[in-house]
Amino acid sequence: MDVDMQNIKKWVVIYPIYINSKKTLAEGRRINANKACENPTCTEIADCCAHLKMPCAIESDKAYPRDFMQRGRVRVFLKREDGSPYNPAIPSRKELFLRIAELVPRHPGRNKKQEPATSASAATVLLTAPLVSSITIHNQSATTILSYSLILEEYLKAEAGGVWR
Repeated sequence: MDVDMQNIKKWVVIYPIYINSKKTLAEGRRINANKACENPTCTEIADCCAHLKMPCAIESDKAYPRDFMQRGRVRVFLKREDGSPYNPAIPSRKELFLRIAELVPRHPGRNKKQEPATSASAATVLLTAPLVSSITIHNQSATTILSYSLILEEYLKAEAGGVWR
């Protein structure tokens, strides 16, 4: 990948509220409510960006300015330094929002929430996905970049009866 992590501040910011169908335009939704999805999370948005082959980073310590209780945002590398789109199929920010909102309802984690599944089978499905390696969680307060797969493994261990840190 020809992505420079030093210029992450220039990447496009996506707050989950931008594509949340439960929010109004005044509350921060950026796309049509009919095309938006219900209560997206940062991890779902990041997984969708990875599926679209767009480099992304989760900033879990950041809050939406209009509603500080909404924690987390995703930064996406939309355009290169010369202004050309990273993914030619997604030339604009609005098109990115629409594509993500279309993919979030089909996210595997969303489908697993409704039906009780064993932790082992969920771990096999999620950890073998090829898109996990391209997502990073960026915590600016600690200035560390953690791999999403490590966080996911800890979470699955906690579900299986381990201790969540």
